[in-house]
Amino acid sequence: MPVRVGTCSWTDPTLLACGRFYPRSVRTAQARLQFYASRFPIVEVDSSYYRLPCARTAYLWAQRTPPGFVFHVKAFRLFTGHKAPVDALPADIASELSPGARMVDYASMPGELRDELWSRFLQALEPLRQSGQLAAVHFQYAPVVHNDAAGRALVAECAERMQEQVLAAEFRHRSWLDAAGRPGTLALLRELGAAHTVVDGPDRWINSVPAVWAATRDDLAVVRLHGRNHEAWNRRGLAASSGRFVYEYSQEELQRIAELVRRLAQAAANVHVLFNTNFEDQGMRNAAAFEATLDR
Repeated sequence: MPVRVGTCSWTDPTLLACGRFYPRSVRTAQARLQFYASRFPIVEVDSSYYRLPCARTAYLWAQRTPPGFVFHVKAFRLFTGHKAPVDALPADIASELSPGARMVDYASMPGELRDELWSRFLQALEPLRQSGQLAAVHFQYAPVVHNDAAGRALVAECAERMQEQVLAAEFRHRSWLDAAGRPGTLALLRELGAAHTVVDGPDRWINSVPAVWAATRDDLAVVRLHGRNHEAWNRRGLAASSGRFVYEYSQEELQRIAELVRRLAQAAANVHVLFNTNFEDQGMRNAAAFEATLDR
C-alpha cells in the first residue's frame, strides 16, 4: 500500500474512557491491538517517548498484528532534547546519576550512560526490525533544539546512532522550516538519509512549524497531523496530553490534504499518514474519514 493511514496511539486514556472505538468485549492489551490492526495498517507507538520500551513488549506487538502491519516507534525523549524525570530511566542507570537529582538532560549525562541508553533502545526495537514491521523511528525534537550548529549535530548524531533504521524527523522550532531554514534542513535530512515529517498543525507559534510538503527519501515520506487547534497547542496542566490536540478535520480540509498526499506519493514510494488527534476517538474518526477521502 503506497499510502498507509493510522493514528499516533491506540491506548490513550481518553480513548479507552470514551468507549466508542473498542467494543465492550475488547478489554485486554492484546485484544485492543488486534482490533486496532483490523481497522488500520499502521500505528505510532508513543509510550516509548516516556520510557524505554522493552524487547518483550515489542515481540508481543509483532505477534499480535498481521503480516504487513507496520509500526512507527517514537524515540525516547532524552534523545530529542527533552528533559526526563530520573525515575523514567532504568534503575541501574538512574543510580549512576547525582544523588537527589530529579530531572536529567542528554547533554549532562556521562557518555557511557548515553551509550547504554541507545544500546537498550535499539535492542528493544529488534523484534519489530526482525519481523519487518519497524517502518521508522520518530524523532520529535524539542522546541529548545534550534536550527544551529548544536541542533544539526544532535540530528546527525541520532541518525548515526540509528544505524540502518529509518529516522523520521519532526521539528518543534520554526527556525528549521521557515523560509530561511527550509532549504538547509531538507538538504541535511537527505544527506543523513532521514525522512522529513510533514507537520499539519497550528503554525503561528515559535514551537510549531509550517507544513512543508517535501520528501527527503525515495522510499518513505511521513505526514503527521496534530489538528489545527491554535488555542490548545501550548496548553499545560491537562490530565492527558491528548487534550492539546482536540480537533476534527472537516471534509474540505481532508480533501485538500488528500490532494497533497497524492502529490507526495509521486516523490516517495510509501507515504505514512498518522493522526495525532488522540483525544477520545477523534484520531480514529479522522483517520477513517481520511481513508474514505483517499478512496474517492
